[in-house]
Amino acid sequence: MTSDFLLKYFPDLTSQQQDQFKQLQQLYRFWNEQINVISRKDIDLLYERHVLHSLGIAKIISFLPDEKVLDVGTGGGFPGIPLAILFPATRFHLVDSIGKKIKVVKEVSQRLGLQNVKATHARAEDIDEKFDFVVSRAVTQLKDFYPWVKNKFNKQSKNQLKNGILYLKGGDLTQEIAESGLDVKEFLLSDFFTGAFFETKNVIYITI
Repeated sequence: MTSDFLLKYFPDLTSQQQDQFKQLQQLYRFWNEQINVISRKDIDLLYERHVLHSLGIAKIISFLPDEKVLDVGTGGGFPGIPLAILFPATRFHLVDSIGKKIKVVKEVSQRLGLQNVKATHARAEDIDEKFDFVVSRAVTQLKDFYPWVKNKFNKQSKNQLKNGILYLKGGDLTQEIAESGLDVKEFLLSDFFTGAFFETKNVIYITI
């Protein structure tokens, strides 16, 4: 599967964006050999299981210029880097508690020429900034995740969606959502993308 696969779902990509997405395969192959940031069996499925999965958030929201987005537990840069390519005027701050993963994020961002990505080796709780949105991909249970970020939001919303959390999760989330006690809206990625991988994948939206 190549980066051209993305055009099926995002036909308005500029030539620069297409080129940046195309570079991801080679960059992550190289860095995955140095530092294991993606499952070995998934590297050949990078565009489906990591890039397009990350871009599922973009089917729920279009980030605005100068909005600030925090990516918590970004790992090798997901969902932050694909979203930063898609929304070049939005400011993304990618954080992870594992330093070698942030090294990969910095190297990949630099090679792609992404001017809108900041990467920090830190725990989410230690980031002293305010954001419009927080994104993340299955870092932990919602009831544990929410306290990390609940005080990190700008009060005023500019987007059509109110400021909040956009969380990529898979499987039956009924019990997890109930245990969190949060007001949650669930979007099924199978409504936007085809393929067995997306049949159990969701975007969880939590308004702050």
